[in-house]
Formats: sequence, structure tokens, C-alpha cells
Amino acid sequence: RTQGGVYIHSDRLTVTSPVLMWVKALDMILEKMRSSGFNFSQVRALSGAGQQHGSVYWKKGSIQILKNASSELPLHQSLKGCFSVSNSPIWMDSSTASQCRALEEAVGGAQHLASVTGSRAYERFTGNQIAKIYSQNPEVYKQTERISLVSSFAASLFLGTYAPIDYSDGSGMNLLQIWEKAWSKSCLDACAPGLEERLGCPVPSHSVLGPISPYYSQRYGFSPDCKIVAFTGDNPASLAGMRLQEGDIAISLGTSDTLFLWIQEPTPALEGHILCNPVDSQTYMALLCFKNGSLMRERIRDDCASGSWDEFSKALSSTVAGNNGNLGFYFDVMEITPEAVGIHRFNRDNQKVVSSFPKEVEIRALIEGQFMAKRVHAEKLGYKVCKYDEKL
Repeated sequence: RTQGGVYIHSDRLTVTSPVLMWVKALDMILEKMRSSGFNFSQVRALSGAGQQHGSVYWKKGSIQILKNASSELPLHQSLKGCFSVSNSPIWMDSSTASQCRALEEAVGGAQHLASVTGSRAYERFTGNQIAKIYSQNPEVYKQTERISLVSSFAASLFLGTYAPIDYSDGSGMNLLQIWEKAWSKSCLDACAPGLEERLGCPVPSHSVLGPISPYYSQRYGFSPDCKIVAFTGDNPASLAGMRLQEGDIAISLGTSDTLFLWIQEPTPALEGHILCNPVDSQTYMALLCFKNGSLMRERIRDDCASGSWDEFSKALSSTVAGNNGNLGFYFDVMEITPEAVGIHRFNRDNQKVVSSFPKEVEIRALIEGQFMAKRVHAEKLGYKVCKYDEKL
């Protein structure tokens, strides 16, 4: 009974997912694999990724239930009483504005928080979500013995005990000191008391956590020697899966555009995020999100190319790189990076143009403006554009 896997609450700001839905989904997929004849005994190691910024709250005493789950029952039946918060706050939640302001004030401002944790305070980030739960439901917080991210929660299900949070996903919480790879005491204290013991010690993203829980050997036939490797967040996992190296940039052109890259010497800023690199714990990844992505491109396609991508591409090809100095920034909705809205056009003399450009100029201005913005903000976070060897 969710909408796209989530509950959107009446305030339109609070967005959650039922924890047991995730557990039952795991039960279902493993049952389907078993019924299709999958040979679990051949699996030597197992890892995974979870949506960033979601959090799971384990009730006191749950570790014993997790360790001793009966292989006769689906896991979601054994764990149904294990969560002090039954509906987990997730990345879509934006109900913690007051907690974000309080956190920034407590540590000396937005830029200082970014310098320590890699990001200024964001409403979806876990530290602010924990602060909200503590302030609104202190008894619920008191009943909680462990707080997991979605990634470490999923790893816990396979491990049969609480899995640690990895450095990379942990750096999307506004709680981890990204340089020292340890929790920031000032950030923890600003969010809730006794938080460090509820989070456990963070670990490198490639850590081998231990063997798989006996539950899976008994129920599905996994080898007892199958190793569980730390799970991480979906964005860090994308960097690892794309096999990015220093100097590479990956851009995802979706409803929101995202850009991520491997970076050696980051400079955390008020826009964008610096996360610990999941592949190499001594380096970092930068992540930028742009809200006006494909929907903005589709709107200009409809206005200037009769709704046809072929016409859009022809128009783009008919104009020269640089667009003869004509430049545009297009934000139908309030942008994240930077915080701006509206259509802003400039001609070759750097004069703001109110009226529209000719259609083919408009199309190139949109594409070049979007990609110039990505480069500018990546450079602000410490990315250096390499000079190409002319011989190449």
C-alpha cells in the first residue's frame, strides 16, 4: 500500500518507507531464486548497495532475534517486532529544516559543517533525521539500540548481526569527519545524546565483515564460508561500478542530473557533496545534483523542436560550439546547484536578453549552459580539468 515504495505524508514534506517491506522484498527475491534452481552454495561472497540517506532504527533486544532467526520462517516474520520506528525516513524527506539550521549553528556555520562532514546540512541527511526523531519522540529514541543506514541494514540481514556503516555511505549523514574517518563529536552531540554507541564504528567500504548468517545456509543452502562485504550507498556504488579513476567524470542524465567523480584533494563547498571514496579510502568522490535535468531538456525540445529528439539533435548540430557567445541558464523549478530559478539568457556582449533566442540557438544555449554549470561546480569542489596531449 505504498506509492512507488514510499508513503508521502499529509504535510507533503515527510516521506517514509516501511522497513518490513524491504525485508519481505528480500524474502521474495531469494524464494524466487530458489524456486528457479539457483545454486546458492556457489556464492563465495556477497555485497550490495542501498539508497542513500534512509535510516533504520533497531529496538532494544533485536540483535538476539536477528542472530537466532528460525530458518523455518521468512525473515520478515521473525523481525516484525524489531524496529522502534516502523516507517523509515528516506532520501525524499524534507521535513527537517529546523534541525538543519540547529546543526549548522551548533558547529559554527554551514561552511564549517561542510569542511568537516563534506556537506552543509541537508534535510534528507541522516543526522538531521535522527535529531527530528529524538526531539519529537524521545521515548522511541530511548528504545533504539542501533541505527543503520539502508545499506548497513541490508548487510545486517545477511550477517545475522548489526553490520557497521561504511565510510562512503556514512559520509552522507552530516555526522562523519571525512578526513579522520570518525564520527564528529560536535555533530553527534548536536543531534542526539548517546548517538555514537547507536551508530557503531564506521569501516572502509571494502571491509569483509564476516561469514553469512547460518539462517541462509539452513534455509537456502548458502555455503557457511560465504563472506559478507560491507554494503555502501547507491551513489558510491555507481562510482565503483563504473570503474571511475582519478580524472574521470560520470554524468547521469535523469529527471535530476547527477555528476560524480574521483577526486584526490577535495575542497568542500556549500553546494555539492564530498564523500569518502568507496574504492580507495584515502581519496574522495564528489557528487553534484542538478534538479533541472531531463524535464528541462524535454520542455525546450517541445518548445523548439516540435517534441522531436531528431529535430532537437539536428538543430544542435547546425550551430557552432560556443553558440557565438550566446549563453543560457534554464531553471523551471528551484535549482539545487546553484539555488536559482527562472530562465537567464545572455548575448555575446554579456547583456541579459529577456526574449527568447532563435530555436537552434536556444537549444545549444540550454545544452552548453547545463554542461558549463556542471564543470564550474565540479571545479569548485576541487576537480581539475586535464590538458589533452596534442599528440593524442
